[in-house]
Amino acid sequence: MSTPDAPDWGRWARDPAEPGEEAAARPLTPRGVLRAARESGGLAFSLPPVMFVLVPIVVGWMQAPGPTMVLATALLLLYGAMFAATTGIALYPRRVRLIWFALCTGILLVLIPVIGLNVLYMVMFQAMTHVLLLPWRWAVPSMLLMSLAVMAIALVAGQPIAAGFAVMGTIMSWGIGHGIRQQVLQEQLEAAHRRNAVLAVAAERERIGRDLHDLVGHSLTSLTISAQLARRLLDSDPEAARAQLEHIETTTRQALADVRATASGMQTVRAATEIASARTVLGTVGIQAEVPTALPPLHEDLAELFGYVIREGVTNIVRHSRATRARITVEEDAVTVADDGIGIPHGASRSGLQGLEARVVLAGGRLRVETSETGTTLRATMDRAT
Repeated sequence: MSTPDAPDWGRWARDPAEPGEEAAARPLTPRGVLRAARESGGLAFSLPPVMFVLVPIVVGWMQAPGPTMVLATALLLLYGAMFAATTGIALYPRRVRLIWFALCTGILLVLIPVIGLNVLYMVMFQAMTHVLLLPWRWAVPSMLLMSLAVMAIALVAGQPIAAGFAVMGTIMSWGIGHGIRQQVLQEQLEAAHRRNAVLAVAAERERIGRDLHDLVGHSLTSLTISAQLARRLLDSDPEAARAQLEHIETTTRQALADVRATASGMQTVRAATEIASARTVLGTVGIQAEVPTALPPLHEDLAELFGYVIREGVTNIVRHSRATRARITVEEDAVTVADDGIGIPHGASRSGLQGLEARVVLAGGRLRVETSETGTTLRATMDRAT
């Protein structure tokens, strides 16, 4: 993370989300460019190299003083000022950066007929403008091509210092550009981590919501049935009513424990316990339950998932089915809950089944719901590799 005291190199290569976003925040005026250069932290680093602009000026005045060198001096000083401002322009949108780069390049092209081969000494500056103003995928090939061309021309023309400047400029510019690229990648990675954290929070909320629906919905259904039964038995069979009240107390305590465990991510739903609970709940409402007396070996995660399938299936049977028989079968890679009721009513909420389907799919399986006037079958099948 950048601080106000550190150069924000990474922002130099970052485009705004909208073309006019940065332009609106940074007016393209001398004061705005100067402020941007200061904010970038690169102004202090760009001013000292500008002193090297004096090299072609001094050489030009030594070789051919006169009106031509007055023009050359003015153009070179203008280029130096534009180079110093490049660190600020680098914070503007790509359109502004490309125009600034074109202007810098245009000044050097105008200088060719004015100072001749002395323009080769500007290669260091131009190489740096490549990595500061151009996208990295453009900057590298164009900078290398320009540097190689300058080196070749300088060696042929007997200008070894200019050739050395080309080598030095390439190395320095490559280092600066690589640093910029690494900073951009680091910022993108941090942004991805922040997005993942937000998505993880959303996924956890969705998981807790599904768990609470499965846990509380099942418990409330059981409580409602037991309370209705206890009320009917209160006068005719007080002992049976007392047993139902004890069941209500036990279920309430268990539901509270389940909610607490869900909130802490430590819920322990298992197929075996859900089958035992299903036998009791179904028998309470007068539904004959066919459940397995033994279960195949199940991985802990699969036992938990199958437990949720059984719980949701039994809850739907009690709520909607009007069934007389229910059957639960468990295989190594599948679990089925079926009844002979009237099916899921048209228009009934399926939020529980939707949450269950999301859970099964996330675990690498498939959930199939078949419902008709002769009954409903809920089957979750896992891939063999799961």
